[in-house]
Amino acid sequence: MILDILSNIVLVIGLFFVFLAMLGLARLPDVYNRLHATTKIGTLGAFGVMLSILLKVGFSAMGVKALTVALFILVTSPVAAHMISRAAHRHGVGLCKESVIDEYGKACDAACPVPKEDTIQE
Repeated sequence: MILDILSNIVLVIGLFFVFLAMLGLARLPDVYNRLHATTKIGTLGAFGVMLSILLKVGFSAMGVKALTVALFILVTSPVAAHMISRAAHRHGVGLCKESVIDEYGKACDAACPVPKEDTIQE
């Protein structure tokens, strides 16, 4: 009884965070802000939903699968967001006009400069 109530509360909290992530995806101005919203809040929301499943069914086959999916999302989501944002930055996707500073651009340009067309050796 108490686990069912706790599971429902965690489910509602998780769904609320998933809703906030999707709202951020629709409302935020550029790819970097959208990635931030969907990665951070979406991961927390999905983890909440998976935790709710684990609380509801216990450590059965379904509960272990939910725990595995939650851990997989926790590990892969930040890495995927970093790779997407790095690819977007390297392909010249700009920041929104309200952005103040681009520290990643300075660090990325210094660490791995893009070769010029005339300096490429065949």
